Amino acid sequence: MTRAMKDSGIEWIGEIPEDWKLPKVKQLFSIGRGRVISQLDLEDTGYPVYSSQTKNNGCLGYISTYDFDRSQLTWTTDGANAGTVFLREGKHNCTNVCGTLTPKNDENSLLYLKYALEYIVIYHKRADINGFKIMNNEMAEIKVTLPSMPEQQKIADFLDEKCSHIDSVLEKVRASIDEYKQLKQSVITQAVTKGIKPNRPMKDSGIEWIGEIPQDWSISKIKFVAKFNPQYTVQTKENDIVTFAPMECIKNGYCNSKEAVFQSSNNSYTPFQEGDIVIAKVTPCFENGNIAIMENLSSGYGYGSSELFVLRPFNIQTRFLFYYLQNESFKKIGCSTMTGTGGLKRVSPTFVQNYPIPHFNKTEQNDIVNYLDVKCAEIDKLITKKEQLIEELETYKKSLIYEYVTGKKEVK
Repeated sequence: MTRAMKDSGIEWIGEIPEDWKLPKVKQLFSIGRGRVISQLDLEDTGYPVYSSQTKNNGCLGYISTYDFDRSQLTWTTDGANAGTVFLREGKHNCTNVCGTLTPKNDENSLLYLKYALEYIVIYHKRADINGFKIMNNEMAEIKVTLPSMPEQQKIADFLDEKCSHIDSVLEKVRASIDEYKQLKQSVITQAVTKGIKPNRPMKDSGIEWIGEIPQDWSISKIKFVAKFNPQYTVQTKENDIVTFAPMECIKNGYCNSKEAVFQSSNNSYTPFQEGDIVIAKVTPCFENGNIAIMENLSSGYGYGSSELFVLRPFNIQTRFLFYYLQNESFKKIGCSTMTGTGGLKRVSPTFVQNYPIPHFNKTEQNDIVNYLDVKCAEIDKLITKKEQLIEELETYKKSLIYEYVTGKKEVK
């Protein structure tokens, strides 16, 4: 028999079973927040500290004390992962970018509410300069679908089994992607520090992480082969339509730039022109490899976030420098120079300008670039297929949760 349904009055929920309720979060939970916990306080053992990240179940590290000793839900309040909901149990801690939801009574299944909020909350996060936000007062007003306790438990058990299987597959696919990315890093580092010609005389570079280089190569510095943060000769007028590249558009060697109205009153833009290399200088974008060559610009120039470095090659093949800046050592050492607090730690510009780089004739640079273009394209193709699979699995998981936490389907 088809169950009777009613309109929830909420677009992304749609119809729900007639006997289900729609209470606000504040009616079900006492709402709190974590506290500031410095990374310097973290240890390898102790009680977990949960943060805004989603890797490792959101665990940032451990400390010797705990703030909570109870089962509760947490959600990420700020950043790219804002709105992500977790079920926390036992003794634990939360940083200040975690909101806490402590149930007011034992009348509901916390696991069910975790799944329901996991679907619903995502529609309530708002755009913010650092990604997204969903603060305590906003969480308090969110309505959540609520069937009877027996049905909550049936739905929670069903979804937990299904989602655990999906998560297991996702974990394996992500691990496979990481392996391909490590392979790509290895191929790039080998080519830009050793070349691609076999059986040639080598010499010590004098740089520990580079090691030996071909006998006829030398070591230079980035500032001697590329201009750092160069300026334009073009004068842009207010309200001109220009190419604009927010930092989030620069990812893994590609830039999905946009057209935008230039506002001269905003002096925080970073200018670039056709052929420039741009690098995100703020964490975590720098270590994630957010770098791109600015190509096919409609007007030949554009503007980006103030959180970008710009390099204009003049004594080196552009794509060779582009590949060189993607090596893991550059990112690791760059991170060690970072200063600032929280999510606004930045790489030192002095580090970038003085970073050592092999220097040799452009004919060989071109050969290395052509080799890497082919090898990296092959690996990127494999990574893309894996990423498409992840997208399909995540879409299926979201659809599965939606169907059962809104009562469109019933657990038999």
